[in-house]
Amino acid sequence: MAIIQIVQWDENLNSNDVLAWRYVDRKNPSKSDELGNWTQLIVYESQEAILFRDGQALDLFGPGRHTLSTDNIPLLRRLINIPTGGESAYKAGVWFVNKVNLLDIKWGTQTPLLLRDPEYQIPIYVRAYGQFGIRINESRQFVIKLAGNKTSLTRNDIETYFKGLILSKMGDMIATYIAQKHITIFEINAYLEDMSNEAVEKLRPVFENFGIEPLNFYFGSVNVIDDDEGIKKLKSAMADRATMNVMGYNYQQKRTFDVLESAAQNEGSGSLAGMGAGVGAGLGFGSAIGQMAAQLNQNINTQSQAQTQNQNQTQNQSSVCPKCGKPVVLGAMFCMYCGQRLTCSKCGAELIPGANFCPKCGQQI
Repeated sequence: MAIIQIVQWDENLNSNDVLAWRYVDRKNPSKSDELGNWTQLIVYESQEAILFRDGQALDLFGPGRHTLSTDNIPLLRRLINIPTGGESAYKAGVWFVNKVNLLDIKWGTQTPLLLRDPEYQIPIYVRAYGQFGIRINESRQFVIKLAGNKTSLTRNDIETYFKGLILSKMGDMIATYIAQKHITIFEINAYLEDMSNEAVEKLRPVFENFGIEPLNFYFGSVNVIDDDEGIKKLKSAMADRATMNVMGYNYQQKRTFDVLESAAQNEGSGSLAGMGAGVGAGLGFGSAIGQMAAQLNQNINTQSQAQTQNQNQTQNQSSVCPKCGKPVVLGAMFCMYCGQRLTCSKCGAELIPGANFCPKCGQQI
């Protein structure tokens, strides 16, 4: 029976991709779990090693050289019942955990997320991608909960295990930002930094449950599919609204203008209300269109009457000189044609043409 003398990390493994590895003797793989009493365990910097027996984590070893002896691992001695100082072999496995900081783990949507625009209620497909960084914080927890029957845990395993969870939470976050900030998907890139900071805290309890510490999380981009029908409708609606905002009218008024413009092109058209009703009747909704046109006609007449009334009021406010009869500027003190005084010399009140006394203070004119 072969007794292993030195157990250490395989230098052929890429430490940037492998996060945990179960020791395998390359020369004799079938004897990898046969450890001799006094076996030397070598743990490199930024690593930890865990000794397992029957699926139970017996002890955790930090960087340095360690002797695997029943003298310094009492629990192991009770499990395998080896006399102190014996050279017998016992079966136990060793897991090495790589605790370096991995800052470039990719994440992204393979299939677009289906969201709904909060303002126009149009369903749209959204894509998102970025990267995040992690560090193994609790080696025991990490290996016990994620290793299973595997012989290693890699960067790809982390991406696969947490992909669904990340996309679910990020999809919820994007939808929440759109709804709470009341913004469109085209404006969300302005909030990527805030979303990135918030994402770390949202994912922290999930990762820590598996012994992983999230170091950062970044949104690289949140974008849409240009040829998606929902996006086309959304862009069209936004363009129409921008035009109406510039012109100063709303959607209902725009539809009224469109109907009236069509009606005005028909020969023999009468009043605005009649034109709207005529066109509307042909489309099956004459009453509604007629009412819209009548309302528009009434608004136009009301505005015209208001303008005429304002002009009349302005004209009525003008006055004439009581001496020469020529018009004078409202508020003037003297007539610009004959020099006649127009305001009271005592109180400054405006004098009524033909009056002999000031209507305010009674001063004789």
